[in-house]
Amino acid sequence: MRSDWRKPAPGVLRVENGSAVMLYDPFLAGNLTPAWFEPRHWQKQGAVSGAARGRGATLFFRVDGGEYALRHCRRGGLVARLLGDRYLCLGEHAARPVREFLLTHFLWRLGLPVAPPVAVRLVRNGLIGRGDLVTRRIDSARTLAMRLVAGDLEVRDWLAVGRTIAQFHAAGVRHADLNAHNVLFDAEGTVYLIDFDRGAVQARGLWCDANLVRLRRSILKICDALSTPRFNETLWAALLAGYRDATPRPA
Repeated sequence: MRSDWRKPAPGVLRVENGSAVMLYDPFLAGNLTPAWFEPRHWQKQGAVSGAARGRGATLFFRVDGGEYALRHCRRGGLVARLLGDRYLCLGEHAARPVREFLLTHFLWRLGLPVAPPVAVRLVRNGLIGRGDLVTRRIDSARTLAMRLVAGDLEVRDWLAVGRTIAQFHAAGVRHADLNAHNVLFDAEGTVYLIDFDRGAVQARGLWCDANLVRLRRSILKICDALSTPRFNETLWAALLAGYRDATPRPA
């Protein structure tokens, strides 16, 4: 099953609209049209419920009783200064925005805690493409970074983060940028992982430890900017305990 994530799952629909291709799950958005990917459309409809900053602008909107997030895909790091929102497209399913949708949809079907992936749009111009993603919005979600700053994290929350990461690692899911901004809590305290750009499904290896090291570095970076200590080795030990408890033992 691991090799199947690079292909659309049964039931995912494909629609061409000029130079754009859309893939979407009708179970999550039965009436999707190209307008779903246009922020101005939702602004005109008075359906915008908020926005967030990050790699690419994210717009939150409501439609048909559901709440969604529309994100324009952008590169991160130094390369973003040169390429911004442009990606090399050597094939439709190889384009990074499409790969992110396919991987996230695969994880959602496995029952892993991710924001349900609704649709992706890829607009191609020769070998260059730009992409947009629509996901379901997680109700009342707050990032680990937000809760660090607020200082309202408890030991049980760190245990839950560790258990959740272990779930993904047990399924062979390598998150390419596991940081405190990509770990979410919903109103009930359930933990989700988001932003699977450049992620993959592969055999367990040293990358599992690298994921945890990257998250720890992100946490320390945020805490360095705070005047009051919000993190210590006891809390990190709780995360690791949750991770170990949820990691399958070798047969």
